[in-house]
Amino acid sequence: MNHSSAVESDSFAGYRFPPEVILLAVRWYLRYGLSYRDVEELLAERGIDVDHVTIYRWVQRFTPLLIEAARPCRHAVGDRWSVDETYVKVMGMWRYVYRAVDQHGQVIDVYVSKRRNVAAARHFFETALSNHGRPAEVTTDLTAPLLRVIEELIPGALHDTEQYANNRIENDHGRLKARLRPMRGLCTDRTASIVIRGHAFV
Repeated sequence: MNHSSAVESDSFAGYRFPPEVILLAVRWYLRYGLSYRDVEELLAERGIDVDHVTIYRWVQRFTPLLIEAARPCRHAVGDRWSVDETYVKVMGMWRYVYRAVDQHGQVIDVYVSKRRNVAAARHFFETALSNHGRPAEVTTDLTAPLLRVIEELIPGALHDTEQYANNRIENDHGRLKARLRPMRGLCTDRTASIVIRGHAFV
């Protein structure tokens, strides 16, 4: 996909750099284990003088637009979901990240929450079900909020809680954590949500 043509051209109004440079920087940041300063250096090597704070703003502004532009090109979400929560630090405070992948390894949805409880699990599932329909099978661990919400919202789905059944999503958590490591901390919940969603998109 030509990302610069997929995002509406008026989204770049007021930016002094061309869309191709902005979206290249965003893609590098989301795709590779780079910090904002790393991206700044790579652009400088190509004669493009832009500071890391500007690159941060580009990532915050354009990642959601890229995700939305790519939505029609995504594969249809599968009917077997693996769901789990992991955790990240935002300004030194733990946040819980609810994530789901289908049987093909495609990330279905992401939700960053201050709490790990029934309300957070329900919010995550309601959004995922609204966007992607109802799965035939859901695999989770035995976390009480997930057990309760699945019984409440999708009682007809086969619910697998066998030990090791959820290795797919746990392995995917590992890839996410490896990507977050070079970032030297996430500053806000919104930043965390955008970057984690961007990682899933890439």
